[in-house]
Amino acid sequence: MIISKQKPFKEILEFLNGKNKIFITGCSLCATSCMTGGQQQIEEMKEKLEKQGKTVTGSVILDPSCHKLQVKATLKKQKSQINAADAVLCMACGNGVQTVSSCVKTLVYPANDTLFIGEIERIGQYQQACKACGQCELGWTAGICPITKCAKSLLNGPCGGAKNGKCEINPENDCAWILIYNRLKDLNMLNTLLEIKPPKDYSKSLHPRKLAASK
Repeated sequence: MIISKQKPFKEILEFLNGKNKIFITGCSLCATSCMTGGQQQIEEMKEKLEKQGKTVTGSVILDPSCHKLQVKATLKKQKSQINAADAVLCMACGNGVQTVSSCVKTLVYPANDTLFIGEIERIGQYQQACKACGQCELGWTAGICPITKCAKSLLNGPCGGAKNGKCEINPENDCAWILIYNRLKDLNMLNTLLEIKPPKDYSKSLHPRKLAASK
């Protein structure tokens, strides 16, 4: 899940300065789950913009906002409403904003800040879970990511600075390596920690990245 939060409305208005007619897009997946780009949030945004004297020419929930072919097909049906707008306000993650922008000639502005790939612990509470490093380590760490959950992204055990099971960088967080150790111990798999891991190949996380599935 890509976790996002809505930008301050003042910042959104700064983007839309001089733009009087606005078309709004949302996203059926991540932004809907994060309550930053679902139907309710679009309706609330429409009301707020209209109170500022803006005209909302239309809106649509993209399913999802990052699927380019699907976005193209959906926005084609909204062509007249988009052409009537001075700007498109995209209530999705940064990826969704760029996808929408590539499909229309109208200027597209983000309504949200994209934070991280994470878990929904409960509605309104999210935790980062993955940094998309390009080489997943979860197979030998009992499903706990040392790259994301360790503040130093250490691969060969803890730094030694943990206190009472908490990270020395951010005492609000559990030490990732203590979590990994305890989980492996419960699974009788501590032997997996005996192998020294080579330095992380961060060339696999260079960006922008592309993937073309083989046929």
